[in-house]
Amino acid sequence: MIGIDLIRTDRMQRFIDRFGEQGLHRFLSASEISLVKNPKTAAGFWAAKEACAKALGCGIGSECGFHDILLSKTPKGAPTISLSPRVLEHFHIAGASVSITHDGEYAISVVALERS
Repeated sequence: MIGIDLIRTDRMQRFIDRFGEQGLHRFLSASEISLVKNPKTAAGFWAAKEACAKALGCGIGSECGFHDILLSKTPKGAPTISLSPRVLEHFHIAGASVSITHDGEYAISVVALERS
């Protein structure tokens, strides 16, 4: 299953201007927030979580919330994605991959999920 999402980075800038770090807590964990360097990074994380929910076929909601999708980085800075045990079991997910890129005013992410 594959999901993709695109977000304008200025949209994330407006979100941060309005809600500050408290707004980031709505969709990111504390460890994810520690990785956010600027609004572009936050936008990439938003896109990755939205892309994952699209790959699951449910969107963000009761079946899979923002905090069920966890992003981190490898020592070389590549993004990684993991899912909560509840989501892994419910959707029978055996593996997940993520790619995040930025181009100009956009952050784009693709997530591929493998069912067990």
